[in-house]
Amino acid sequence: MNQPRLATKKDMPRVYELIEELAIFEKEPDAVEVTIAQLEKDGFGDNPKFVCFVVEVDDKVEGLALIYTRYSTWKGEVIHLEDLIVSQASRGKGLGSVLLDEVVKYGKAKGVKRISWEVLDWNEPAIKFYEKKGANVMRDWDVVQMDEAAIDNYLAKI
Repeated sequence: MNQPRLATKKDMPRVYELIEELAIFEKEPDAVEVTIAQLEKDGFGDNPKFVCFVVEVDDKVEGLALIYTRYSTWKGEVIHLEDLIVSQASRGKGLGSVLLDEVVKYGKAKGVKRISWEVLDWNEPAIKFYEKKGANVMRDWDVVQMDEAAIDNYLAKI
Protein backbone atom coordinates (compact mmCIF):
# COMPACT_ATOMS: atom_id res chain seq x y z
CA MET A 1 0.00 0.00 0.00
CA ASN A 2 1.38 3.36 -0.96
CA GLN A 3 1.59 5.84 1.86
CA PRO A 4 -0.09 9.24 1.64
CA ARG A 5 2.02 12.23 0.72
CA LEU A 6 1.48 15.95 0.62
CA ALA A 7 -0.15 16.98 -2.61
CA THR A 8 1.72 19.17 -5.05
CA LYS A 9 0.42 21.80 -7.42
CA LYS A 10 0.76 19.23 -10.22
CA ASP A 11 -1.78 16.99 -8.44
CA MET A 12 -4.56 19.58 -8.59
CA PRO A 13 -6.07 18.47 -11.95
CA ARG A 14 -6.56 14.97 -10.52
CA VAL A 15 -7.73 16.37 -7.18
CA TYR A 16 -10.31 18.36 -9.13
CA GLU A 17 -11.48 15.20 -10.91
CA LEU A 18 -11.97 13.47 -7.56
CA ILE A 19 -13.89 16.48 -6.22
CA GLU A 20 -16.21 16.27 -9.23
CA GLU A 21 -16.62 12.51 -8.69
CA LEU A 22 -17.59 13.17 -5.06
CA ALA A 23 -20.14 15.80 -6.11
CA ILE A 24 -21.80 13.26 -8.40
CA PHE A 25 -21.78 10.64 -5.62
CA GLU A 26 -23.36 13.15 -3.23
CA LYS A 27 -26.08 13.93 -5.81
CA GLU A 28 -24.80 17.49 -6.38
CA PRO A 29 -23.20 17.19 -9.85
CA ASP A 30 -23.46 20.91 -10.61
CA ALA A 31 -22.34 22.22 -7.22
CA VAL A 32 -18.58 22.36 -7.83
CA GLU A 33 -17.57 25.98 -8.42
CA VAL A 34 -13.88 25.75 -7.53
CA THR A 35 -11.45 25.54 -10.46
CA ILE A 36 -8.10 23.85 -10.90
CA ALA A 37 -6.48 27.29 -11.04
CA GLN A 38 -8.15 28.26 -7.77
CA LEU A 39 -7.00 25.04 -6.09
CA GLU A 40 -3.46 25.74 -7.29
CA LYS A 41 -3.55 29.34 -6.06
CA ASP A 42 -5.28 28.62 -2.75
CA GLY A 43 -3.20 25.59 -1.86
CA PHE A 44 0.21 26.63 -3.08
CA GLY A 45 0.35 30.42 -2.98
CA ASP A 46 2.09 32.63 -0.44
CA ASN A 47 -0.53 31.93 2.22
CA PRO A 48 -1.93 28.41 1.64
CA LYS A 49 -5.56 28.03 2.66
CA PHE A 50 -5.49 24.23 2.90
CA VAL A 51 -3.28 21.17 3.21
CA CYS A 52 -4.00 18.21 0.98
CA PHE A 53 -2.77 14.65 1.33
CA VAL A 54 -3.03 12.27 -1.61
CA VAL A 55 -2.53 8.55 -2.03
CA GLU A 56 -1.67 6.83 -5.29
CA VAL A 57 -2.38 3.45 -6.80
CA ASP A 58 -0.17 2.54 -9.76
CA ASP A 59 1.19 6.11 -9.92
CA LYS A 60 -2.30 7.67 -10.15
CA VAL A 61 -3.87 9.71 -7.35
CA GLU A 62 -6.89 7.70 -6.21
CA GLY A 63 -7.64 9.38 -2.91
CA LEU A 64 -7.27 12.66 -1.07
CA ALA A 65 -7.87 14.30 2.27
CA LEU A 66 -8.17 18.08 2.23
CA ILE A 67 -7.90 19.87 5.59
CA TYR A 68 -7.58 23.37 6.98
CA THR A 69 -7.14 24.99 10.38
CA ARG A 70 -10.08 26.49 12.24
CA TYR A 71 -10.38 28.06 15.64
CA SER A 72 -12.81 26.80 18.27
CA THR A 73 -13.93 29.06 21.08
CA TRP A 74 -14.04 25.97 23.29
CA LYS A 75 -10.89 24.14 22.16
CA GLY A 76 -8.56 26.58 20.40
CA GLU A 77 -6.90 25.46 17.18
CA VAL A 78 -8.69 22.58 15.47
CA ILE A 79 -8.51 20.95 12.06
CA HIS A 80 -11.45 20.65 9.72
CA LEU A 81 -11.40 17.72 7.31
CA GLU A 82 -13.24 19.23 4.35
CA ASP A 83 -13.24 16.06 2.29
CA LEU A 84 -11.85 12.56 2.38
CA ILE A 85 -12.34 11.18 -1.12
CA VAL A 86 -11.44 7.80 -2.55
CA SER A 87 -12.21 7.14 -6.21
CA GLN A 88 -15.05 4.72 -6.85
CA ALA A 89 -12.57 2.37 -8.54
CA SER A 90 -10.33 2.22 -5.46
CA ARG A 91 -12.84 1.94 -2.62
CA GLY A 92 -12.42 -0.99 -0.27
CA LYS A 93 -8.63 -1.08 -0.64
CA GLY A 94 -7.78 0.71 2.60
CA LEU A 95 -7.03 4.10 1.05
CA GLY A 96 -9.54 5.90 3.26
CA SER A 97 -7.90 4.44 6.35
CA VAL A 98 -4.38 5.50 5.38
CA LEU A 99 -5.62 9.00 4.52
CA LEU A 100 -7.51 9.38 7.81
CA ASP A 101 -4.46 8.01 9.65
CA GLU A 102 -2.36 10.74 8.01
CA VAL A 103 -4.83 13.48 8.96
CA VAL A 104 -4.92 12.31 12.59
CA LYS A 105 -1.11 12.10 12.78
CA TYR A 106 -0.85 15.59 11.27
CA GLY A 107 -3.36 16.95 13.79
CA LYS A 108 -1.54 15.35 16.70
CA ALA A 109 1.79 16.78 15.50
CA LYS A 110 0.19 20.26 15.28
CA GLY A 111 -1.20 19.86 18.79
CA VAL A 112 -4.83 20.46 17.83
CA LYS A 113 -7.56 19.64 20.30
CA ARG A 114 -10.07 18.36 17.76
CA ILE A 115 -10.47 17.20 14.17
CA SER A 116 -13.98 17.63 12.80
CA TRP A 117 -15.88 17.00 9.60
CA GLU A 118 -19.36 16.33 8.26
CA VAL A 119 -20.87 13.22 6.72
CA LEU A 120 -24.16 12.92 4.87
CA ASP A 121 -26.77 11.15 7.00
CA TRP A 122 -27.53 8.69 4.19
CA ASN A 123 -23.89 7.68 3.67
CA GLU A 124 -24.03 4.70 6.02
CA PRO A 125 -20.76 3.12 4.79
CA ALA A 126 -18.89 6.34 5.65
CA ILE A 127 -20.67 6.67 9.00
CA LYS A 128 -19.77 3.09 9.93
CA PHE A 129 -16.17 3.67 8.79
CA TYR A 130 -15.81 6.81 10.95
CA GLU A 131 -17.45 5.20 13.99
CA LYS A 132 -15.19 2.15 13.65
CA LYS A 133 -12.22 4.55 13.71
CA GLY A 134 -13.45 6.04 16.99
CA ALA A 135 -15.07 9.23 15.68
CA ASN A 136 -18.22 10.58 17.31
CA VAL A 137 -20.90 11.06 14.64
CA MET A 138 -23.00 13.78 16.25
CA ARG A 139 -26.45 13.11 14.84
CA ASP A 140 -28.09 15.77 17.00
CA TRP A 141 -26.23 18.64 15.27
CA ASP A 142 -27.31 20.20 12.00
CA VAL A 143 -24.93 21.78 9.51
CA VAL A 144 -25.78 25.43 8.86
CA GLN A 145 -24.52 27.20 5.74
CA MET A 146 -25.12 30.27 3.65
CA ASP A 147 -24.22 30.03 -0.01
CA GLU A 148 -23.24 33.08 -2.05
CA ALA A 149 -26.85 33.90 -2.96
CA ALA A 150 -27.94 33.64 0.68
CA ILE A 151 -25.08 35.93 1.73
CA ASP A 152 -26.14 38.52 -0.84
CA ASN A 153 -29.79 38.18 0.18
CA TYR A 154 -28.91 38.57 3.84
CA LEU A 155 -26.83 41.68 3.21
CA ALA A 156 -29.58 43.22 1.08
CA LYS A 157 -31.89 43.06 4.09
CA ILE A 158 -29.66 44.80 6.63
